[in-house]
Amino acid sequence: MLLIDASVYIFRAFHALPASIAGADGRPLNAFHGYAGFLLGLLDATDESRVAAAFDESLTSSFRNTFYADYKANRELPPVELTDQIAGCRELTEALGIATLSSPTYEADDLIGTLVQASDEPATIVTSDKDLAQVLRDHDVLWDYARETRYDRQGITTRFGVAPDQIPDYLALVGDTVDNIPGVAGIGAKTAARLLSRFDTLEAMLDDTASVGASDLRGAAGLADKLAAGADQARLSRRLATIVCDIDLSPAQRDIRRREVDSEAIEALCTRLGVGRNLRARLRDAGRGARHE
Repeated sequence: MLLIDASVYIFRAFHALPASIAGADGRPLNAFHGYAGFLLGLLDATDESRVAAAFDESLTSSFRNTFYADYKANRELPPVELTDQIAGCRELTEALGIATLSSPTYEADDLIGTLVQASDEPATIVTSDKDLAQVLRDHDVLWDYARETRYDRQGITTRFGVAPDQIPDYLALVGDTVDNIPGVAGIGAKTAARLLSRFDTLEAMLDDTASVGASDLRGAAGLADKLAAGADQARLSRRLATIVCDIDLSPAQRDIRRREVDSEAIEALCTRLGVGRNLRARLRDAGRGARHE
C-alpha cells in the first residue's frame, strides 16, 4: 500500500512556487499546481491498488497541545492564500480515486502509523518527515519522493545512526526545531546516536545516569549531568515525538482501495478554481485510467 503525507508536499509547493501562478480570478494556485504535479507524477510511478493521503487539519488542535501548549508554537498558521488551496488539493486527491484521512485530534503521521500497524501488507510511506521512520517494519519503505530517495529500516539506521524504533528516543535527546520539541540541552545528533548505541533506550540512560557518567563516552560525566538535569524534558519530548499507531479508525477510513477517477469532479474543480489549460489537460488524461477496485 502507498501512504502519502500530503500536507508536506502542499506546503513545499506553496513555498517553492511563485504566487504569480494563479487561477482565472487571480487567486494564487501555486500550492495546488505543485501538489497536482507531484500527485500525478507519483501515481504514474506506482501501481498500488491501496492508496491513502493523510492531511493535517490544524497546527493547534493536536492532542499533543493538551500536555505541551508550545508544541509547534514556532510555526505560523497557514495564510488564507494557502488554506483556500489545501481544500482544493484534498478534493483533487479524492477525485483521483485516492482515499483521504484527517483528524482534528491526531496528525497525519498518526493516521499513517495506524494504517501501517493495522495491515500485514508492505507499506511505502511517501514523506520527507524523518519522524515517520519510527513506524517502519521489515519490508516497509520510507520514500522521500522529492529527493528520489528510499529508506528501509537499515537505510534509516545508516542515515541517523539509530534504528527506526529508536527515533522517538533520538528526538527526545536532540529535540526537533520544526515541531518545537525541546530535547535535552547540549546533546546533539552524534552524541545522541552514541548514547543510544550504548544504552539502547532513553529510559535506560535516564534510570542509570551513573553508568552514563562512568562510561568511556567522550565527556561522559558532563553527559550524565545533562541527562539528569533534562530528564523531565526528555520524557516530555519523547512523548511528543512518538507516533500514535492505534487510532480507532472506522471501517470506511480503513478502506483505502483505489477508486475510479471521477473525471466530472476534476473538471468541476478545475473550472471553479480557474485552472489553466496545461494542468487541466494533464488532469483530464488521468481520467483515462481503469478502475482499481
